[in-house]
Amino acid sequence: MSTPRIPIRTFEASTTVHVARASLAAWHLRPGALERLVPGWSGVRVLQSVEHMENGAIARLSVPLGVGFRSTIEAIHEEVREGESFVDRMIRGPFPHWRHRHGFEAGALGLDGLPTARLDDRIEYQLPFGPLGGLGAGLVRRQLVRMFRWRHERTRRDLQRHEELSGQPLTIAVSGATGLVGSALCAFLTTGGHRVRRIVRRKGRPGDVLWDVERGTVDSEAIEGVDAVVHLAGESIAARWTASKKRSIRESRIRGTELLARTLASLKRPPSVFLSASAIGYYGDRPDAIVTETSSRGNGFLADVCAEWEAAADPARAAGIRVVHPRIGMVLASAGGALQAMLTPFQFGLGGPIGRGRQGVSWIAIDDLLATILFAIVRPAMEGAYNAVAPESLSQRAFAAVLGRVLRRPAFAPLPAFMVRAIFGEMGRELLLAGAMVRPARLLDAGFRFDWPSLEPALRHELGRFPGVGSEVGVMETRA
Repeated sequence: MSTPRIPIRTFEASTTVHVARASLAAWHLRPGALERLVPGWSGVRVLQSVEHMENGAIARLSVPLGVGFRSTIEAIHEEVREGESFVDRMIRGPFPHWRHRHGFEAGALGLDGLPTARLDDRIEYQLPFGPLGGLGAGLVRRQLVRMFRWRHERTRRDLQRHEELSGQPLTIAVSGATGLVGSALCAFLTTGGHRVRRIVRRKGRPGDVLWDVERGTVDSEAIEGVDAVVHLAGESIAARWTASKKRSIRESRIRGTELLARTLASLKRPPSVFLSASAIGYYGDRPDAIVTETSSRGNGFLADVCAEWEAAADPARAAGIRVVHPRIGMVLASAGGALQAMLTPFQFGLGGPIGRGRQGVSWIAIDDLLATILFAIVRPAMEGAYNAVAPESLSQRAFAAVLGRVLRRPAFAPLPAFMVRAIFGEMGRELLLAGAMVRPARLLDAGFRFDWPSLEPALRHELGRFPGVGSEVGVMETRA
């Protein structure tokens, strides 16, 4: 008896973007493209990326197969035709056959007279488990539709950002480069054509800048001559605040910032801008007011830390370096941070108001935060504090309701204030029971355009929860 033949299936997705074909192709061929194309909600982890897209280069991914199970995928880059197309072929992984062609075609001029290009993704694949694999064909196709709708949306928006903020490629040093925001920022910058030098404790890549905050040392030669420094490093505040934890939170920010500021001030060729992160914790608990950059400093541990954190950059300011402090709100990122922490209770129907639910939640989509950082780097008029939050802030109760709607889960399970105080102590009082309605007044005045100004669209994109996904079959077409 002959073995049943496993059919080769095809999935295609096409998107028109308002950039030249060369720009579209270059974005995909630069370091960081793979990281930008892997959504946090997918559970996929990049184990080995590709620094130089060339025939024979290998990428490795860890992908979830179910609860507690993962598989490693290896793909080889083939048929690389610069400016036209390339192929990723799976050489190790769960699919017997997987061939993904990325094609870039020139399009007609847009209504504005500017060039357009078309991104064509074509995947040929065989399902695993032989004839039984066909039972999961619908699920695989729905996941592909969801994945590529998200990928094409991010690609289109990233390209548009870089077109808006285009100019001479910059060399940018980044501390906190392995963290949630820092790693995303490095990939965003390199796909835009910029060069990144990571400021790290242990050297792992060519061009890395070594530093040791405890010893007060930075490799000043490696940072000499960079165009900008982005300082994001600092210990996480998402833990119960013991006396030692509070000391670590404060010192990781103050000492690190002072060290970089002094080092930059001493350079013969200092950067033109030092962007040193801060947070909206500067404003403390403001239950009944709209807060802007002109608002006074609040009270509490976080407000004190933020004020000292910003002041620690004074040596760079005194040396004539332009210093920018993005006061960052809650970052919406499915790969980690506060949003990821919320997902499990909400998935089980246990999400809802914390305390009275009236405290303000001021948030920003991670892609808008990355764009804010680059915007501040390339805009020489920007200096001082800028609230890095979306224009739409809302109460914690309203935030929970929107998240529940996006996840199709109830959002009315309360977490009483006395339980928050008992479980989390001072951290719970300042992070969960307090808040502020913060407005990005200076950022808007500077002309920044938010891709995700409203919460529900931002959450749907970040979580891949698109209305109607699952009903499409055959070719997926999305148009800018």
